[in-house]
Formats: sequence, structure tokens, C-alpha cells
Amino acid sequence: MAGARAYLDYNASAPLLASARAAVVAALDVAANPSSVHAEGRAARRLIEDARRDLARLVSAKAEHVVFTSGATEAASTLLTPDWHMGRGAIRMSRLYVSEADHPCLLNGGRFPAAQLTRIGVDADGIVRFDALAAALGAHDKADGLPLVAIHAANNETGVIQPVGRIAEIVKAAGGILVVDAVQAAGRIPLDMSTGYADYLILSSHKIGGPKGVGAIVAASDLMMPKPLVSGGGQEKGHRGGTENLAAIAGFGAAAREALAGLQTIDAVRQRRDEIEAIVKTLVPDAEFFGTGAPRLANTTFFAIAGIKAETAQIAFDLAGVALSAGSACSSGKVGPSHVLKAMGYGDSLGALRVSIGHATGAEDIELFRSALGTIVARRANREKAA
Repeated sequence: MAGARAYLDYNASAPLLASARAAVVAALDVAANPSSVHAEGRAARRLIEDARRDLARLVSAKAEHVVFTSGATEAASTLLTPDWHMGRGAIRMSRLYVSEADHPCLLNGGRFPAAQLTRIGVDADGIVRFDALAAALGAHDKADGLPLVAIHAANNETGVIQPVGRIAEIVKAAGGILVVDAVQAAGRIPLDMSTGYADYLILSSHKIGGPKGVGAIVAASDLMMPKPLVSGGGQEKGHRGGTENLAAIAGFGAAAREALAGLQTIDAVRQRRDEIEAIVKTLVPDAEFFGTGAPRLANTTFFAIAGIKAETAQIAFDLAGVALSAGSACSSGKVGPSHVLKAMGYGDSLGALRVSIGHATGAEDIELFRSALGTIVARRANREKAA
């Protein structure tokens, strides 16, 4: 069909779900401030609390431990701070530990000074090196404060799933606190805060089909919380000031309900991902896939085509009607190698293409991808012959 396009960039932002759109529109008709005590205000508050419960169910947490923010980056900046409190008592985190393959919102250290940031190496698949993490935490001087460890549950480029359970054991043995960026994992793998999976989770609405501009912190308990990044009128129990974004939060809740239900059919997404990888292997036998030696998200594949820069291939796909990424969307416009691949030991490579899909990805999308890749490969062959 002329003008047809395939959207294969769910890790950058998933398409807005119909249920989330409907929730947003309905909430826009609720004019009251959720902090008001009159009937209209209470109606607005109910929408927020319903969404809070939906988010809690998605990750098996308590609703009262969910704090809404403007997005995952704000959530990360809130959590990544040396200044915490338990009741009225101050608690200090003296050093932050992150992995070299983390998303920039963790990798840059939040509110920690650069001198208090330690980056832990990863192996060739992007898995955190347990020995390096244990050694770093073992050398941590708790007389200065507690160690704070932040790690992604699943990598946004490769889709590699971190063994958070093992990481949590190392962190707890060292008396540390664990923050897990679950932005890419939510709705794609089960997350259960009730099992001690993490002390704090970071979630994002638009990664699971909700509206942009809203995220959340989910805590295992409310005994200890970071110093607020945004202070104001005491909203979100004082953890995040400012009138809540009612419409976006309502849409986030609707998306969370679908994300939880979608876990039951995630194998269908994996089958489509595998079909895409089979197409690449057939048309580009020398393609290199990354992270395949470790468990990956069902919806993500990350590969390089020899002799073609990732940015060049991305443009060619776009012109052919296929939207995909050359790495993280947060790095769009930046020319240079993927920091994730560099951390995995690939150095200054040409970069790689990320295909990320969802439940709505269909046969037509895959066929358009096949056609576009075939054209790109043919052009490469013609250039090689001419040379």
C-alpha cells in the first residue's frame, strides 16, 4: 500500500493505547484540583488513586508506595541523591554505583557529584560483572554513608535482562540500597516488588502505551525516601510537590492495566521478534547480533550490518517506511558509537540498529521491514561491485 509505514521503535515510545487515550480524554473533563476536599476534587482524587493501584498491581507493590512524577528521568533524578531521610532523621548515601551500560539518566549520576560516582563494568552481553560490583561494594566505607546502587532491569538498546535477583543479593550483603530502572522491563517481564526484587523501581508511562509526561517511583516500603527533587504543596505525601497531571496519570493507569494483561501473551511478541531476526540472518548472513548470549526482552533485537553505518541504515529504513532506532532515542542527533556497545567491548563500532516491537506489530509491518532491508542490502552489494 502506498504510504504504508511500520513502527518498530517501541523502546523509544510505544504507541498510545486506545484505552489510555480514552482515560486521558475522560480525565480532561474533570476540572477540579485533586487536592480539593469538595465532591469535584474527590472525583479527581479517585482517578489518581485508581491509577496508583493499577501501577502497584503491575509490579506487585502497595499502592501507597507509588509516587507519580513527570517521567522516568525525574524519578531517577529524585532517587539518585546523597540526601535521604527516615522519618525526621537524615540518612546519607555517600557513593552511587551504576553500570557502564546503563541509560544516561542513571549513568550521569543524578544529584551525586562526579567524585562520588563509580561505574561498574559489564561483560560482552552487557551483564554487570558481579565480581566487580561485589569488590566495589566491599571496599565501600560505610562510615561516610550507605552505598546506593542503580541498575537497569533491561537494557534499552540490546534488550538484555539483568539478573536483578543476584545483584540484589550482592547489594544487600553490603548493606546498600538498590534502585532498579524498570522502564523497558515493565509489561515485558514480570516484576514483583513483594519478593525483595528492589528497594525502588522507576517506571515510565509512554514506554507501555500511556501518554508522555508521567512516570513513577515505586518503593518497597515508605520507611526511607530521598530528599524531594520538587518540593511544593505536599502532594504525593510530600515526595513530589505540584498539582498532579491528572489526565496523564489516568492514562498511565489504563496502560498499566493492559501491560499486566499483556504479559500473558508476550510469547506472541517473541515469535514476531524471532521472525524479524530470521529475516535479517537470511538477507544479511554477516549481520552481527548483540546480547544474544543472555536473556533478552521478547520484543527487542539489536544488530549491525557490516559496511553500513547505523545512522545511514536508519535513514534508509525511514525513507522506505520503517521507523526503527540506531540505539537509544535519547541519543538522537548525536554522531558517535553506542556507549552500550562500547561498554560491552565493541569499541568504536559503526553502531547498531534496534528493532523493538509490541503486541500491535503485525505481518504487514514485518513484510515492510523485509522489503526495506532487502533494498538496503541490494544497494550495499551494488556498491561493493562498483568498488
